[in-house]
Amino acid sequence: MVEPVFIMDTIENSNKRKVVSQWVQQHGNELYSWAFHKTSDEATAQDLVQETFISAFQHFDNFQKASAPKTWLSSILKNKIIDHYRQKATTISTQNPVNTEDETAQWFDSDNRWKEEHRPEPWNTDENLLDNPEFETVLSSCIGKLPVSWSTCLQLKYLSEKDSAEICQELSITASNLWQILYRAKMHLRYCLERSWFKA
Repeated sequence: MVEPVFIMDTIENSNKRKVVSQWVQQHGNELYSWAFHKTSDEATAQDLVQETFISAFQHFDNFQKASAPKTWLSSILKNKIIDHYRQKATTISTQNPVNTEDETAQWFDSDNRWKEEHRPEPWNTDENLLDNPEFETVLSSCIGKLPVSWSTCLQLKYLSEKDSAEICQELSITASNLWQILYRAKMHLRYCLERSWFKA
């Protein structure tokens, strides 16, 4: 004879699976889009969203029905993204020290003024580019061309919106070092976007 407790547990798990499956259908695509925007990597975004729904199932009893499921799931995903960058930053600081040397110096003349071929140009656009899937693909590609340490700093600062002091601590770098990395990373990102999107 099956124990009543086991029967109840099976029923509860079945109900949880049904609810979480509904959440996947209702919110999965939107959560993926947000994760991709924050990580600029399809595989990473998919993994983080999958981990979000697994965590939602495992901690289903913590869900407060007073809040919307999307709000709760977004909160879980946000923490997953933060953990992703924290782990990535730790790996870089221990195995791949940050290097700020690059070729941006050749973009300037001896008076430290822009050379004509590298001079920034205004980006005339009325659309919200971050809502454009094609632009997000180009942006992801450009970020992927940066050194890993640079792209990590860029994503930690502007996509995960982490405090500079916290980034410096996690990567074991100085504030000046971080400023140089972000400056050069943005320079390269601008250069890539101008040629891959705005002049394409």
